[in-house]
Amino acid sequence: MSDQIQHECGIAVLRLRKPLEYYHKKYGTVFYGLQKLQLLLQKMRNRGQDGAGLATIKLNPTPGDRYISRKRSNAPNYLVDLFDMVWGRLRQFTPEQLGDPAWLKANAPYAGEVLMGHLRYGTHGDNSIERVHPFHRQNNWINRNLLLAGNFNMTNVDELFQELVDLGQYPKEKSDTVTVLEKIGHFLDDEVQRLHTWYKPDGYSNQDINKLIFENLDIQRLLKRATRKFDGGYVLGGLIGHGDAFLIRDPNGIRPAFWYQDDEIVVGASERAAIQTVFNVPYSAVQELKPGHALIVKCHGAISEQPFSEPRETRACSFERIYFSRGNDREIYQERKKLGELLAQPVLEAVNFDLENTVFSYIPNTAEAAFYGLAEGLDQALNLWKQEEILKLKAGKKFSPDKLAEILTRRPRVEKLVHKDEKQRTFIADTKSRNDMVSYVYDVTYGLVENNVDTLVLLDDSIVRGTTLRDSIVNITARLHPKKIIVLSSAPQIRFPDCYGIDMSKMKDFVAFQALVQLLQETGREQLLQDAYRRCKASENLPVEMIQNEVVPLYNHFGYCEISQRIAQLVTPEGIKPEVQVIFQTLDGLHKACPKHLGDWYFSGRYPTPGGNRVVNRAFMNYMEDLDERAY
Repeated sequence: MSDQIQHECGIAVLRLRKPLEYYHKKYGTVFYGLQKLQLLLQKMRNRGQDGAGLATIKLNPTPGDRYISRKRSNAPNYLVDLFDMVWGRLRQFTPEQLGDPAWLKANAPYAGEVLMGHLRYGTHGDNSIERVHPFHRQNNWINRNLLLAGNFNMTNVDELFQELVDLGQYPKEKSDTVTVLEKIGHFLDDEVQRLHTWYKPDGYSNQDINKLIFENLDIQRLLKRATRKFDGGYVLGGLIGHGDAFLIRDPNGIRPAFWYQDDEIVVGASERAAIQTVFNVPYSAVQELKPGHALIVKCHGAISEQPFSEPRETRACSFERIYFSRGNDREIYQERKKLGELLAQPVLEAVNFDLENTVFSYIPNTAEAAFYGLAEGLDQALNLWKQEEILKLKAGKKFSPDKLAEILTRRPRVEKLVHKDEKQRTFIADTKSRNDMVSYVYDVTYGLVENNVDTLVLLDDSIVRGTTLRDSIVNITARLHPKKIIVLSSAPQIRFPDCYGIDMSKMKDFVAFQALVQLLQETGREQLLQDAYRRCKASENLPVEMIQNEVVPLYNHFGYCEISQRIAQLVTPEGIKPEVQVIFQTLDGLHKACPKHLGDWYFSGRYPTPGGNRVVNRAFMNYMEDLDERAY
């Protein structure tokens, strides 16, 4: 992606199914789970740039012994720093101590059977260590201790916060992470107290009641009650002090989650391929966590996938497929190739099928898989042309080896022209000098484009703001002196903000919205912006179920190609000679390539939860009021 939008968080939850002695005997260490957790986070490091954390819980601890260990880092090299601290602590033990599983279970940190790790990208707020997951809600009652980490954003934090206040709580801040932690924590307390009240009249001691709570705490019921008013996209992992663990996915399946089990381990994570790689298992062995379901692992080892919410329309995030998740997942790789393949026909029409004078390339690095698909689509189209030409030769009785060879050797001119250079550190104070440095983030291969003759086609996986295209990519590729530059986007036009975990929250940042505003102004319809603003204000305090997306009608005044043409003008730097054209993937094409992932609200404005419409209207009002702030 040329315009970087930050990734969502990544999460991993592990439960060892054997005693620590088993892993020491088979793998030579009691820290088998910790090693696997480190590998999982390493394989999903694309999902977080702000910090990393982990927590472990020991099963069946003795009162007075430390049974929860947690470590977090917000250092620039957060993963290295995190595990340097963890393994550094463990290296202090003697070889004899490290060879004694029972001693380690009693004395060493991180020697636990239940583990959770997290990679953080914060969509708002500071980057202090307090913001790094897992969060810990502490309590002297072991079954009221709660550790929580997640990949999520809630659209109705104010409502959830007020519910806590109404319960009599004084939350320390109004953020979705703290609010969700306290919300689940409140119902955990309530469920524990309910069981305690149930068993107490039967004459059980408090210690015996604790054991009964461990066995009978109903995690499904707890999650049903706690998440009843959640409006957002989320995957949340939780560990309870006595050893219960869960991983839940929102009812629309917006955020991704997968899990795997064998006789040694149960693991849940944000990406399927990470599980496959770390545990060396086939694609078919890894299950997708169903929307509105929880993977629950009880302290005694029972494993189940249970619903905690009423079923809703599945709207899994399509941006996961286009960009966020790593492309070494088989389905994701094929879908990205299909997105590129579907652009072959539109671009061939744009160059009038003149393959002889067209060079195809891509913008590194995330568009590479889509480019393979584009190349295959070009080959398929060219093969049809070859068949037609050969039949013409045969029908015209002009067949000759030379003519046949000329047809068969025709190939699309596919080259790697654009290279991502090392990051430039721009400590220069003045804007012009800084922008000049930014323009050199990419470099090009010279000598492959014929001056003022060839058309250069560049594939990107998506275009958000368009600033990198304008200030760097188009600017520097124009130095190759092509006759024309065509930029392809394997994703449709990004028109609306996201409110479920992606850092795309401000209308003014989207080049598609900038194009819309310009077109409205130039065609004398600027008043439509004010009309939409008044509709947004009028519906601001309506029940959320009654709020409609008031921005969608603005786009309906212009065709898809009109918006694309104006975007092309906006990403064209001043003073360059080549004409610039931009061709976007269509919504139909997106759904054809990614049929299981129909979450397209940032393209279509069709939000999967009621809170989405409130957020888009608020983002539009912020634009009209010139407020540079998030809409949720």
